[in-house]
Amino acid sequence: MESVSVAELTAALALAARRPEAGQALARLVTALSAPDVTAALRAWDEPGPDDGRTRELAVLLARHAARQPSLDHGLRNWSAAVRPAVADSTGPAVANSIGTSARITGPVVQARDITGGLHIHPAAAPPGAPAVPRQLLPVPGHFINRSQELAELDRLRSALRDAPAPLIAVISGPAGIGKTTLARRWLLGQTESCPDGQLYADLRGHSLDGPARPGELLTGLLRALGHERIPAELAEKTALWRSVTTDTRIALLLDGARSAAQVRPLLPAATASLTVVTSRNRLTGLGLEGAAFVALPALGTGEAVELLSRRVGADRVRREPEAALAMAKACAGLPLAVCVAGARAAARPRQPLAVLAGALGGDTGGNPLDALRVEGESALRAALQESYHLLTPEVAVGYRRSSLAPVPVLTPPVVAAACGTGPDETDRLLDDLVEANLVEDLGPDPVTGLARYRYHDLLRVHARERALAEEPAAERDAVVRRVVDFHLAAATAAETLLTPSHRTLRRDYASTPPPAPFADAAGALAWLDAERAHLMAVLRTAAARGWHAAAWQLADALWPLVLRLRPYDLWIEAHEIGLEAARRDRDPAGISRMLTSGGAGLRNVGRYEEALARFEEALRAARAHPDAGPDPAARRAEAQALHGLGQTHRLAGRLTEARDRFTEALALREEIGYRRGAALTLLCLGDTALAEDRPEDALPYLVRARAGLLAERDPYDAARALAFLGLARSRCAGREPVEDELLQALAEFEETGSVHWQGRVLEMLGEAAEERGDPERAEDWYTRSLARYRAVSESDARRLRARLHRPG
Repeated sequence: MESVSVAELTAALALAARRPEAGQALARLVTALSAPDVTAALRAWDEPGPDDGRTRELAVLLARHAARQPSLDHGLRNWSAAVRPAVADSTGPAVANSIGTSARITGPVVQARDITGGLHIHPAAAPPGAPAVPRQLLPVPGHFINRSQELAELDRLRSALRDAPAPLIAVISGPAGIGKTTLARRWLLGQTESCPDGQLYADLRGHSLDGPARPGELLTGLLRALGHERIPAELAEKTALWRSVTTDTRIALLLDGARSAAQVRPLLPAATASLTVVTSRNRLTGLGLEGAAFVALPALGTGEAVELLSRRVGADRVRREPEAALAMAKACAGLPLAVCVAGARAAARPRQPLAVLAGALGGDTGGNPLDALRVEGESALRAALQESYHLLTPEVAVGYRRSSLAPVPVLTPPVVAAACGTGPDETDRLLDDLVEANLVEDLGPDPVTGLARYRYHDLLRVHARERALAEEPAAERDAVVRRVVDFHLAAATAAETLLTPSHRTLRRDYASTPPPAPFADAAGALAWLDAERAHLMAVLRTAAARGWHAAAWQLADALWPLVLRLRPYDLWIEAHEIGLEAARRDRDPAGISRMLTSGGAGLRNVGRYEEALARFEEALRAARAHPDAGPDPAARRAEAQALHGLGQTHRLAGRLTEARDRFTEALALREEIGYRRGAALTLLCLGDTALAEDRPEDALPYLVRARAGLLAERDPYDAARALAFLGLARSRCAGREPVEDELLQALAEFEETGSVHWQGRVLEMLGEAAEERGDPERAEDWYTRSLARYRAVSESDARRLRARLHRPG
């Protein structure tokens, strides 16, 4: 294909002169080019006044550079096509402008015979509350260089599949620090117009010391980015939802740092128009089964490395010491990351000769390779990192080392404060210094919590942990990790206190005083739990692996409001399995009992009834075998809790007689020991059981007492549950008369508490009430709305709702 012509560019420039946004887009292309002659010509072209040949002069310069640089040629072609409208051939045959009655038209449409003057069509504003189109790719650094061959190859792959019903999957592979992610971002950002539904990013952490990211956690983030807040628990269900919501979309997806093809497969979108780029240190040939194409990224040539270094330290400095600059470039072995770090170090010392750093990169300082990576260029990278590290003040160096030990992939200021034992102001200064030194990446604020986020590049984390191993005593390294664990335990406990205060009864053990929780109210607490769920699980696993058994089961216990309100069943079950083992190792009877009953509730809610019954039976035996089971209120309370859990499990399994018997025993115990809230909860369950036995009149007194008792105990969540059952009971007693007020009030209360599952349950109750009074259309409406809630949190409930909606009659 010939390069873009002077004539094409002249015509596009003439049109762009009347469109400021087109001129701005061209300026961005010219800025990336870094050509002084073009920059000057562009500035002259943009000045007001007669043209005097300035347009053609700029077109000639652009065409000349485009002929030498395929990436610029590609950018100018796209820019020209966007600027130049399609113009009908005035010499051709007349074209009729008519629309038939069967036509379907979408998007902005103008039907007119003649138009005089300008015509401006603006995209419709998104409706209030609509999620923004995700644009998650970070901008490409200004020092990006070359890679024209790889960009052209990606363009070729895109063009080859443009008319084929298949998505593009490109795997960019190469050694660490070679620039895979930067190339992927550079190409995908050039495809923005063909991906109107968003550009998504997922860090797969394939070579992280903490292990690769789990596909389920990544899918949760991707689905949320597309506006889906209610995410299923099981990986298979998440994968199915991801493929469903991406089927008709045009998105770009960057899967960064993959370890294996198996890690990538669940994340592939289903859209035939999607663009997926995977970066990995491995070739991932297994993705060939999915039709992937492979782009191997070689090292930069020496000349390219020198040019990159020149952009980092200044062309004048490189011209003054060309031999030293060449030695630096060769020592960096073509790794852009090594060149950038070396350049940053040199830029920080403008009066230091480049020869000094060239000697360090060449091994004059006696540095050794990064042993764990075993890739070409390791010696240069470690030397560069060491040089940057030695420039840090002692306080920042400590922060660099200790922050890397935190067992979470993304850092927030409270986590760094815990790791380093610093106050808020000192922590902010530390993070600013690390970002300035290019040692951590600033990811911007979390979209949910607003907390600032930072991340080490994998290689930098390796180096920082290596320095920690060499310079921090083993006891201090353990203390750093324990402080991070304690912070998450304390913050989760603070959230538990705000959201479920009645559950906050068990002890908490801290090795030190943790930083304060990063929220002040119940809404902020739930948002933090939701946003940090993956980190909380990583910390929980770390605590268990290090033998901090009390911290492990206590953190699982503190997650109760998260699992209760948002129902992430995979997290619920895993956390309490780890917590149960930890509590047993800690030999804490109260902790064991709580892990059995809370974990049993999670198993029960996903339909694993026999496993749940075994947990509750074990808890019951332990409570009755307690030496002080008779007089001790705590043991009696644990016994009642186990009986109540058995009743709930039998109820969901459809064994109503067994459920009623267990609830009756639990109620007697709870009333005997004066546990008023527990008694109210058991009354609620007795009312629910009576409803299941088609005895709505018998259910009413239980539910009235339950509602009053829970309101008196200031438990709005469970009081809303009692109101929902009460509304259903009154509706059934009323026969064909519509009685929906209490159910609608319960729905509003659940919306306030953020319980999606119970929103779905109340909507289902409204559907049942409408169906029972002979109003199938109204029932279908309620069931459809209920299904929308259930689909994200309970596949068994969703199946039941689908059956209701599709059954005959």
